[in-house]
Amino acid sequence: MPKPKNSGEISLKYKHVKLKPTYEVVNIVASAELHATLDLYGLAKISRDVVYEPEQFPGAIFKIYDPKAALLLFNSGKVICTGAKTKADVERAVDQAIDLIKRYIKTAKTKNHR
Repeated sequence: MPKPKNSGEISLKYKHVKLKPTYEVVNIVASAELHATLDLYGLAKISRDVVYEPEQFPGAIFKIYDPKAALLLFNSGKVICTGAKTKADVERAVDQAIDLIKRYIKTAKTKNHR
């Protein structure tokens, strides 16, 4: 009786093939906690790289171009970084979010003192 084709066994005609996989990191997903409440509407107003549509998704999407990555910012201060290729790229992307938040705080203080 012949075995079914999808029996999970490697066909005998491929026994001579040596499997030596190579690996490449193409996407890292990392999370961070900023320990601050974020004004996602305000961040979206001061940067064209931040999209916030709470009807669609509860977080703001901050696109980073160097390094190429995307950050999901939540009002709780949690951040999810996707698309980075190294830990250093994750850190650089989160640093850019921190710079944006500092710029927003500075802008908000200026408006309140007028």
